Amino acid sequence: MHAVDENILVRSISSGKLRRYYSIPLWQQFLRLRTIVIPNCIDGVKIGIGFFQSLYRLYRHRPDVIFCKGGFVCLPVGLAARMLSIPVVLHDSDAHPGLTNRVLSRSAVRIGTGAPLEYYNYDKKIASYVGTPVDEQFHHTYSDTTRHALKQKLGFDKTRPLVVVTGGGLGAQSMNKATVAILDELLQVTNVLIISGQAHYKTLEPSLKNHDASRYQLKAFVSTGMVEILAAADIVVARAGATTLLELAALGKPAVIVPNPYLTGGHQLKNAVVYQEKGAAAIVDERHMVAQPNILLDCLNALLLNPSELEKMSKAMKQFARPEAANNMARMIINAATTSKNHKQ
Repeated sequence: MHAVDENILVRSISSGKLRRYYSIPLWQQFLRLRTIVIPNCIDGVKIGIGFFQSLYRLYRHRPDVIFCKGGFVCLPVGLAARMLSIPVVLHDSDAHPGLTNRVLSRSAVRIGTGAPLEYYNYDKKIASYVGTPVDEQFHHTYSDTTRHALKQKLGFDKTRPLVVVTGGGLGAQSMNKATVAILDELLQVTNVLIISGQAHYKTLEPSLKNHDASRYQLKAFVSTGMVEILAAADIVVARAGATTLLELAALGKPAVIVPNPYLTGGHQLKNAVVYQEKGAAAIVDERHMVAQPNILLDCLNALLLNPSELEKMSKAMKQFARPEAANNMARMIINAATTSKNHKQ
């Protein structure tokens, strides 16, 4: 037991995940004993242990409601809650429900989604499109004047466009390499800020020394001020993680999305399609980009040279913003807990 603060207690359980790889045929996965089959068997045992641990903890504390976000640790807790008739509320950030949420949704009392309901097979009677909570700073309105000031604060010419490339907290090697490969041509029309990730910074830095340092910046990691960096950008090149996309939506930021094709279930690919279909973003296939970095260059140039298209993308992206996501999700949980208490009485 670890005390987060005097009002919140944390209990740990055993759990595990099912390794499935979107890019590898199923029959090949069964042949990978050491990396897939054996770890899956071990983690299956861990899930069983976690189930009995959850039964004990939930029986002892008798909560009024369980809130699950869909990670693999939620599965044994949700199954135990079902056995003890404790209501479960789910939230699904991705446009493609993960395995845990698909299993738990069969007995959930309410489900909040991060994308429009049309992308889910959930029962519409219990599901609501609430969006995904993001830091309230992302929901501030940034005027052109403010954005120009932010560019200057970052050390860039306020009159030139700015492209921000970020692969998330760990960075994305494929995106970094492609950006460096096209940097000379890219700097002719825009400034560039690359957030490489700590692991890639040292190998990337030497390859940038021959470029105009006044027009690009390389950062290993950004711990504070990420909102300002994204707000200053004219276009953001990013992965298709649900939170990243909702942060960009809150800012109304045009995006070029490079989904990670190797993640379980291909959820980033499906997240990206949601935004592409609504005209909020362009998608660049990672495998094609690695083979031909100019694909990324052509995509960016087409947008940078078409301000009206960027404006349309910004408005389309803004449609995904849900400033009240946290409040609406909280109300959903509280209502389920209240209903549970009333039934007990």
